[in-house]
Amino acid sequence: MPPRFSTCPADIWATMAELTPTTLRGQAIAALATPDLALKRDLTLRAGERWFARTLGLSSPSDPVLPDRPGRPDRPVLVAPRLVPKRSVHTLDGRIAMIHALAHIELNAIDLALDIVARFATQTVPRTFFDGWMTVAMEEAKHFGLLSRRLEALGSSYGAMPAHDGLWQAVGVTADDLTARLAVVPLILEARGLDVTPSLLVKLRDVGDGDTAAILEIIYEDEKKHVAIGAKWFRFLCARDRIDPARRFQELVRQCFRGEIKPPFNDRARAEAGLTPTFYRSLSPVSS
Repeated sequence: MPPRFSTCPADIWATMAELTPTTLRGQAIAALATPDLALKRDLTLRAGERWFARTLGLSSPSDPVLPDRPGRPDRPVLVAPRLVPKRSVHTLDGRIAMIHALAHIELNAIDLALDIVARFATQTVPRTFFDGWMTVAMEEAKHFGLLSRRLEALGSSYGAMPAHDGLWQAVGVTADDLTARLAVVPLILEARGLDVTPSLLVKLRDVGDGDTAAILEIIYEDEKKHVAIGAKWFRFLCARDRIDPARRFQELVRQCFRGEIKPPFNDRARAEAGLTPTFYRSLSPVSS
C-alpha cells in the first residue's frame, strides 16, 4: 500500500484532540514523529489552525521528547544520492521520477519546519516567529499533497522509488544554533528552488505537462514567501546581536554546509525575498 495522505474524518479528530498535546511545540513534535504520512499532514494542518486561532500555548515541560529523526513509513527506501533514479521531463518515467523527488523534498520540508518550531520554542523570539514557520509547515504539507496526488494520477505513488536523506542532514549540523538553521534551510536549500524552478516550468510546458507545471507554479510562489520568512528572522537575529547579516551568513555556510553554492542564481526572486547577492555571490566557485 502506498503511504496515505488523505485527510482524517471529523470523528477521528474528536478522539485525536483528547490525545494530542495542548501546546504548539507538543503538536509539532507529534506531527514530526508519526510515520503515517496522512496523519503527519493532518496534524501539521491542525496544529497550524489551532495556533493561528490562539488556542494553543507555545510549550510546556510535559511536551513529548523531540525525536532525532522524523517518522517515516517503510518506503521510500533511502539510498545514496547517486542511486536515485534519473529525472527528465522528456519521458513519462522521467517525469514521474522528478515528481517523486520533489514530493520527497516537500515531505522533508514539512519536517524541517516542524523541527524549527519544536527545537527552538524556548528561544527568545517574538511569537510571530512561530507564525511564520507554521505557515511554512502548512504550505509544505499542501505541496506534498499536490505532488502525491499527481503521482497517483500518473499511475505511481510516493514511496514507489528510492530517495536520499541529504536534506535531513541539515538538522544535525544546526541543532544548537537557530541562526545557522535559518542560514542553511531557507536561505540555501529553499533558495535553490527559486533558481531552478523557472526553467523547469518552461520545460514542462514545452512537453505538454501543464498539470505538473501548475503545481510547481504554486510551490514556486509559496517558496518565495518561505525564503522571505527565513531572511526576515535571520536579519532579526543578526541585528539583535549587532552582526552584519551577509558576513554572518557566509561564515555559517562555510561552517555548516557541505554542498556548493553555484549559479545560475535567480537574483530577482532572491532579492524580493530579502536575500541579496551580497549574501551568496562570494560563496560561489564560479560566476554566473
